Amino acid sequence: MVGFGWVVQDVQEECMTTNPRILVIDDELIVCESCQRILEEEGYEVETALSGEEAFKKMRENPFDIVITDLKMPGMDGMEVLRVFRREHPDTIIIMITGFSTVETAVEAMKLGAFDYIPKPFTPDEVSIVVKKAVEQKNLLLENIYLRQELQEKYGFHNIVGKSKKMQEIYRIIVKVAPTDSTVMINGQSGTGKELIARAIHFNSPRREKQFVPVDCAVLSENLLESELFGHVRGSFTGAVTTKPGLFEVADGGTVFLDEIGNISLAIQAKLLRVLQEREFTPVGGTKTKKVDIRLIAATNKELEKMIKEGSFREDLYYRLNIVPIHLPPLKERREDIPVLSVHFLKKCSEEIGKPIKGFTPEAMEKLMKYPWPGNVRELVNVIERTVVMMDEEMVRAEHLILPGQQEREGIESSIPATSEELKELKKQLREKAVEDIEKAFIINALERNQWNVTRAAEEVGMLRPNFQALMRKYGLRAREE
Repeated sequence: MVGFGWVVQDVQEECMTTNPRILVIDDELIVCESCQRILEEEGYEVETALSGEEAFKKMRENPFDIVITDLKMPGMDGMEVLRVFRREHPDTIIIMITGFSTVETAVEAMKLGAFDYIPKPFTPDEVSIVVKKAVEQKNLLLENIYLRQELQEKYGFHNIVGKSKKMQEIYRIIVKVAPTDSTVMINGQSGTGKELIARAIHFNSPRREKQFVPVDCAVLSENLLESELFGHVRGSFTGAVTTKPGLFEVADGGTVFLDEIGNISLAIQAKLLRVLQEREFTPVGGTKTKKVDIRLIAATNKELEKMIKEGSFREDLYYRLNIVPIHLPPLKERREDIPVLSVHFLKKCSEEIGKPIKGFTPEAMEKLMKYPWPGNVRELVNVIERTVVMMDEEMVRAEHLILPGQQEREGIESSIPATSEELKELKKQLREKAVEDIEKAFIINALERNQWNVTRAAEEVGMLRPNFQALMRKYGLRAREE
């Protein structure tokens, strides 16, 4: 997109320092010269044209950002100039110049897309104020364009890194499903990147210009989640002092991402099913239904088929959600992706922090490959970021990487036994260390699957809460406030 005198990707830095180019169109030379003098004194780059035809010839040679045009001109008048610019140069801001007798026409022009109008005769201040408002409006539009492109860049397909067969299959599914409105169900452990996949689908879909609204269903109570999703009317419950639109209404035309959907109650499941079937919902405490046009992407780390058999998840809703299933494998099941992921995150983190780190030594990469990564890709990102923050060398060496449990194990393995008794003791230590690593990963995974809720995690794995808490204390793990 060309517009506003600078390249879009530089807008965040330049939009506040670069002046826009302005074209003044009027069949009276004195009006053109007057406007040019006023605006050039303000520091703007200004050119003039005595007709609409001359204006479009100049526009083809070098685009302008703001056009100030007289309404009444022979040949192509201001309304025709407006219509053509709206069609051929939609990013250009149009300001009308009008006499007293044509103010109504100027107002009509604003309804058709003109930004504002300047009445004749005008003062220098009147011209300056209107143009300043136009520049502010254009800056805002450009910042929105920049942010939208930044989001699309951040959540493009190239940021879903992996060369394994499992990830290649996921790429193929995303490419096929993104242009559609089909509902997607993403299944995977915590930390595997479910929201990244959901955002990639949205930002590569026809809905990319609309809202992407993520909702974590696990952190909200049933009543609060219902109100957040569907909205509520004033007085529907204690504290509902105003009518509030729900997230489905906010996301109209866009995408709603329901993370941890296995945590929603049967009552909300019924309302969600209606949204999927009828594209409508009723706010909490309301009587009138509202139509909505949204795409739904859901994610879970739970076995919904098992929940259906237990009666805690609706089978009809499951089949509505599971139109296009995507299973994200844990990192330990795609170890061939660890090197490429590590290099990707190292490059990203070193650029963000401002450290010129070139890569990993073979020993460092071997250390990353051996670690089980119970926290999946999220844990890998955290390790890489922590490493970049703490080191001051050009290459990441093995000793720079701080991985849970590995320091202790490496200390044990570096001790070569001299007697059979020492060998027995070392084997015992290694067995205990291996069990501890698995035990700690087991506890962390259970907590992450249940958003660090100790009670739910203990119930899920079939342990008594005191025993589960004892293991947490053993490994220095603390849960959030319950």
